[in-house]
Parts: sequence; C-alpha cells; structure tokens
Amino acid sequence: KFGKNCNTETKWKLGISAFPSLSADDLSELVPNKEELNVVKIYAHKGEAVTLYVVHKNPLFFEVEKRLYPTVYVLWRCPALLPTFTTWPPVLQKLIGGADLMLPGVVVPPCGLPDVKQGDCCAVTLVHNRAPVAVGQASVSSAEMQSLGMKGRGVCVVHTYMDSLWAFGDKSCPPCVPDENDEHRSYKEECEVSEEEEGAKVEVEQSLEEQHTASESITKQDYGGIEDLSLAEKEEEKSEEGDEKEEENQEEQETPQALMDALLLQCFMHALKTRVKKSELPLLTSTFLRNHMFSCCPSGKQIDIKKSSYKKLSKFLQAMQQQHHLVRVKELTKGVESIVEVDWKHPQLRSFVAPEETDVEAASVCDEVEGEISYHPPEITTIYSGSCSPSYICCLHRKGATMNPTEVRSLVTDYVKKNDLVVEHNKNFVTVNPVLCDCLLEKSEYQEVETLKWDDLFSRTLGRMQVCHQVVFPGKAPITKKGQIEPIDISVASRGSNKKVTLIKNLELYGLDPAAVASALQHKVQASSVLHPVPGSKDKVLVQIQGNQVHQVGTLLLDHYRIPNKYIQGLVKAPKSMKKK
Repeated sequence: KFGKNCNTETKWKLGISAFPSLSADDLSELVPNKEELNVVKIYAHKGEAVTLYVVHKNPLFFEVEKRLYPTVYVLWRCPALLPTFTTWPPVLQKLIGGADLMLPGVVVPPCGLPDVKQGDCCAVTLVHNRAPVAVGQASVSSAEMQSLGMKGRGVCVVHTYMDSLWAFGDKSCPPCVPDENDEHRSYKEECEVSEEEEGAKVEVEQSLEEQHTASESITKQDYGGIEDLSLAEKEEEKSEEGDEKEEENQEEQETPQALMDALLLQCFMHALKTRVKKSELPLLTSTFLRNHMFSCCPSGKQIDIKKSSYKKLSKFLQAMQQQHHLVRVKELTKGVESIVEVDWKHPQLRSFVAPEETDVEAASVCDEVEGEISYHPPEITTIYSGSCSPSYICCLHRKGATMNPTEVRSLVTDYVKKNDLVVEHNKNFVTVNPVLCDCLLEKSEYQEVETLKWDDLFSRTLGRMQVCHQVVFPGKAPITKKGQIEPIDISVASRGSNKKVTLIKNLELYGLDPAAVASALQHKVQASSVLHPVPGSKDKVLVQIQGNQVHQVGTLLLDHYRIPNKYIQGLVKAPKSMKKK
C-alpha cells in the first residue's frame, strides 16, 4: 500500500535521528526535497508488518518492530553509515540462503573489530570490497565476541543482497569500493611472500649444488650408471610435483560452482549453435533446457542448475540476455517465459566450437546399453503350499510340499473319481461328501449345498490353500516365498511447496539393482536421484528422482528391462500431456 508524499519532518526522522553519522547533505542527496518519498507496507513470510520508505522505486529504509534499518541501496552510497564486519565471499551464499553471520567466518582486521553493543545495527562486507551485502543486529558486543574466542553467532541478519527486499528495487549489483588499507596490506604481503620465495629458491639452489658435487665424487668411483638413474628419478619427481601443484591450483581456482557455471554456458552455446532453429521460436525455456541443453551435456557429466551460482534457469537466461546479449527472453503468458529471439551473428556464438564426443565416451555409452540388454527378467509363477491344504488333499499329497494349480486340479479330480462323487445324471456336478463338507463349505451351507460344480470345487479348494510365489532367475535356483509377489511400486510425493519427486521401490524383488536403475534414470531425464533405505526393511532401497518421472520410469522398466505390466504399479500417475487447442 502506497502512502502520500512524506514531509520534511519524516525525512529528518528517517535520517538524522536514526543514524547520527548520516549528515544532512547525505540525507538530501538520498531523499531530494522535490522528490516523492513513498511509504509502502508489506508483510514478511512469517506475518510481520514491514514499512518501506521508497524513492524512485528503490527502498531506502525499512522498519521492523519499530526499528529502522537502511537497505543495501543506501549503504552502497554511504558505506560508512554502519559499523561493518568483514567475511569471505563464499559466506555470501549462506547469508542469502537465510543464515546468520557466525563469528568463525568474520575476518578480523589489524585495527580490530568495530565497537558495537548487543543489538546495534551493523552491516556485513566482503574481503577487499567496502560495499555492504547484508544488514542485521549484533548478537553480542565486541568485547564479548573476543572473550568467546570468536565462536558463536555474530550478526543476526535481517536483509541481504539478492533477497526479496533487494528485488523490490532496481536489482542493481554491489559497486566495487576498495579499501586502501587492504591494498597496502596486500602489497606488503606480496613483497614478503616474494622475499620468502627468493630465499627458498636460494636454499634449493644451494642444496642442488651440494647434491651435484656429491654425485661428481661418486662418478669418480665408477658409479656413472647410478648417477644417471638418480638424476632421472629426480627429474621425474620434480615433474610429478609440478603437475600435482598445477592440479591443486586448478582445483582451488575452479570451485564446483564455477565448474557448473562453465558447463551451463557450454551446453547453452552448444544448443544455440547446433540444436535450436529459427522456426522453433518462440521456444519455452523449460523445453529449451529439457530437449536441447540436456542433450548437449557431455557424457559423464550432469547439468544441475541448483549447484551453479544462478540457482534458477530464469536467472541464468537473464544473465545470458543482459550480460552476453545472446538471447531475448520474454514472458508471453503469465508465469511462463520463452526465448523469442537469438542473435546467431553474435561473435561469441560464431566463434564457439561445439565439442565432439570422443571414442571413449561412445564406448562407455555402448557398455551401458549392453549392460541393460544383458538383464533378463525372472519367471514368476503362483504356487500353493500343502501346509494349509484341506484334509482330503493332504491324504493324496505330502503335507508341506508346493503345487502349481494344475497339480492341485489333478489331485482333486483323482479324489472325486476314487470316492465316486460324480453325479450320475449330470457329470458337471460333484456330490459333497462329509469330508468335502467340512473342508469347503461354510456352516450356513451345511444343510443347503449338496453338490458343487467342478469349477466351484477347484476354486474353493485353492482358496483354502496357502498362496506362494516362485521366482526363477536365469542360471539360479528357484526362490519360493509365501504370498503374492509385491509389484514394483511407483509413486509421486511432494517436497516443499511445489516440488515433486518420484519414488520407486521393490526393485530388488525382480533382480534389479536400485543404484543401476537410478543411474540410468538420471542420465535419461537429466535429474538428480537419491537412494534411501525403506523404513522397516533391512534389504530394500527406495529410489528417489526429482520431478514427476512416472512415464520415463515406466518406459525404462517395460521397454529396457522387459518387466511385465502386471508387476508394475502406479503407471496411471504419469502427468497427462497438454493437448494443443
């Protein structure tokens, strides 16, 4: 809700009274006299009422529980407005995710921590940049922080760069405000490091000269061959150490997040150059990711936007539009974005060379396909146990043995013929003798039922026996268990507000490795998968894959593993395809 233009008294209350370090000139620059200062009332996700003071659609201050805070937009223009705590850049992602600033992550400058009391408003900056990225309250005073050994909570964060309050404004990025003290200190550190490296080099050269003189004395004693071997081994060790140092440096420089960003950019460029056609535009961003970017992902790698710095596809495409100017994304319908234009003449896109799949990658794909084809589904048959058989069956068959339906039918026929129970005038019926009456009839039927049809006799007999199932894998002994075999259960569950996951269980009963099935689905649908133990079971594992993938799971089980449809449960939960009007 927007209010009217605020008067000069309100501006004075906002600036000078709440923040004494803010001068009248700074306040006039932030809120010019002729500009309109609007008041906006919003509600946080927990229901707290928050009052915003907005100029040019940028929130400058916000008030929570009668406490006034500046936003990052104000602090970028007045970095010295609040006392600041410095932390490392990787901590910023944790702060954006809702975490508070912990004291072990605080970088203590040579001049010491800022003088704050418990509850004071303070800001958080990153190393080598004075532009604040978060605002909050000090959990404890500076003296208590040092007495606690810099352990525990330092700042309770209430607002950060890239949160919803920042998104209310123009979404600008933090400026680069270098700290002169940091520059002088880094220069001194570099000089010290260079002097240490020169000293180390001198020591290494001296040791090498000593080793060389020692080797010359050995050569005088006719050990030339040993000298050659030792020198060769030293050179190999030096080269190995150099390679290891280079690999360690590369690993330190390229974090998993940076690697995922590079993979996203590579697949994005590859898809635009080789897959997307002009006739397909406008193209849904979700379709572009699923049908084009995923198919351009190299073998052995997997695209996971959540592991990148963008976190969402919309933010990645927004960066490709604003920073690289490769595409233009537009929201054609509410909540659904599409790629409406691609600059195929862009120098970056024209110079991009699509990577080719190597023979090793192709061979690995062939191995995976052969591994899937080598699986043969088991033969599953329903059998009956004689342990609970009617007494007349037990007389003809060994108690406890298993029988298939044909054997049970044959035993019943032999019993009827042996006791001459077939009705003479109608051979479709069997006379119920006292044994059959006790075994097959209910008490209410004793006086009413005198004959049974053959089919009724067989079905009643099978109904009184213990149902079992027998599983036979190729080249292995049969496995017999009581009851019907459980089908492969496919279900869809909700995680969070609007996230779906597909759950698969009972794969082990059919000789399928849950890890192999999860890996096959992961490469097929390009979604993350996890294995969980089934509660209450020691040997069963549950496969969880992101999204509603019921259709893909069914296709994999039916077509690749050739599991009969009657042993798969939950295929009806597949998402229905949208019909074009």
